[in-house]
Amino acid sequence: MSLNPTVAAVTECIIERSRPTRTQYLARMKQAIEEGPRRAHLSCGNQAHAYAAMGGDKDALVAERAANLGIVTAYNDMLSAHQPFETYPQTIKSAAREIGATAQVAGGVPAMCDGVTQGQVGMELSLFSRDTIALAAGIALSHNTFDSAVFLGVCDKIVPGLVMSAATFGYLPSVFIPAGPMSSGLPNDEKALVRKQFATGEVGRDALMAAEMASYHGAGTCTFYGTANSNQMLMEFMGLHLPGASFVPPEGDLREALTRTAAQRALAITALGNEFTPVCDVLDERAFVNGIIGLMATGGSTNLVLHLPAMARAAGIILDLQDFEDLSKVVPLMTKVYPNGLADVNHFHAAGGLGFVIGELLGENILHDDVKTVAGDGLSRYAQDPKLVDGKLTWVEGLGRSENEKILRPASNPFSESGGLKRLSGNAGTGMMKVSAVKTEHQNITAPARVFTTQDAVKDAFKAGEFTEDTVVVVRFQGPKSNGMPELHGLTPCLSVLLDRGLKVALLTDGRMSGASGKVPAAIHVSPEAAVGGPLAKIRDGDMVEVNAITGEINVLEDDFEARQPATPDLSDNSHGIGRELFSVFRDTVGASTDGAAVVV
Repeated sequence: MSLNPTVAAVTECIIERSRPTRTQYLARMKQAIEEGPRRAHLSCGNQAHAYAAMGGDKDALVAERAANLGIVTAYNDMLSAHQPFETYPQTIKSAAREIGATAQVAGGVPAMCDGVTQGQVGMELSLFSRDTIALAAGIALSHNTFDSAVFLGVCDKIVPGLVMSAATFGYLPSVFIPAGPMSSGLPNDEKALVRKQFATGEVGRDALMAAEMASYHGAGTCTFYGTANSNQMLMEFMGLHLPGASFVPPEGDLREALTRTAAQRALAITALGNEFTPVCDVLDERAFVNGIIGLMATGGSTNLVLHLPAMARAAGIILDLQDFEDLSKVVPLMTKVYPNGLADVNHFHAAGGLGFVIGELLGENILHDDVKTVAGDGLSRYAQDPKLVDGKLTWVEGLGRSENEKILRPASNPFSESGGLKRLSGNAGTGMMKVSAVKTEHQNITAPARVFTTQDAVKDAFKAGEFTEDTVVVVRFQGPKSNGMPELHGLTPCLSVLLDRGLKVALLTDGRMSGASGKVPAAIHVSPEAAVGGPLAKIRDGDMVEVNAITGEINVLEDDFEARQPATPDLSDNSHGIGRELFSVFRDTVGASTDGAAVVV
């Protein structure tokens, strides 16, 4: 059977749209590759500085007979997902020495936690941290002493920023190495219930703290299917992880074996060997289409609708929201993982995980198999499972079935015939909604607007009992130029309570929601944003507003709407405190959310 015609058509459209920028990008990469191994261009003094502290590895580095691996790490021990990376550099160096090669920590990149900054001022730096990470990784690799690179990162902005840098240095092979999820704690639905009870005053802060600590309780990625775990899915669908690496727990021999093998694979695919695989060849149009398909099939994070276009631009590829919409129509939703269901990623992995999803989609001809990956040619490799057999890492065929169809279903019997994300457009702008967790009866609402400029004002109105009828809650001036486009996930508990009370409510905003966005219909990333005079700046309290994810429309149903002058509030308070002063140039130059809200690409 041939490739699904919609997938083929979208891919061809992206190729044609991207031809000028992709051609220019590949020409730059070819020139860099033809210049040969990077260290050959360094003077003796340059190299002496680079190798001064390398001890027993100096002789191998100076001889230039074997590859040198650059390690870019997002380690810190405030992020549970990144805490395991503390020991990875030594493991990677040891694995390199086993095959006569060398490895050096090229540099570190910042890694902030959206869970810590959720609802706080620091969240206004969160999206901009992605571009900062790309810059920092670029500095790390600019020393030009490396034949390939490995990237240690997991969470929300970290992986996209690292991919942007890897694509910029696309003449180098690059392998991404994850750390795995924490063990399952308090079930996510029980945690969400306590949050709602706290929002209504039924329980106190002590109960809320106990629930949160029981949920987020150890090393590894948070176990719901938010942006961090969506990132890990993406790295497999795009061929940047070793197959099956994403959701292996941090502890244990299998995780260490995957890390060591990833390092050695990164060294095997340099220009010094016979399997040269620069990342510019991995990150082509087909890889990005596969990534979007993976996002749809698993009901992944809305944040990736921002990150994928930015990552693609770094590789000379132009994505459009219409690509997401068109692919969503033909990609079955195969998973139910919280917030789309009750299971967490550990349950998903045990039920068959990404290997099963990829195998099923390949079997239905919905994915490109003819791609290059860090593991070799063909995405079919990623339908296999990693196992330790007599202490040796090997890959075996998956079971070919789901172990729990309440969590994971075959493509022929999905939870939904279409993917989990929906493009929205109308006179209110262009945005999107994650519909995979939203009941059908909640996906269409026409109601009066309540207009706010901060999420705290929404919470205050909720506490004051002001929401007594169906409402479209408009939270504007939350776009990248306004205040860095923070997540508004803190609104989920109170808006969920309103749904539980029988009201129809929706959120309409130029801001973001978390990858943990749940049952509340949220039209997000609305562009043009209010700060540049976008339509949201014209909405007034009481306007009738339609948010319809079924037809894909967001409209203000007022005759004089188009003729109104946009509101222009004072945003000066967004420019200082908690480091915001340092990011004024980012707010001034950031692109539109439809293009990835990027600064550096």
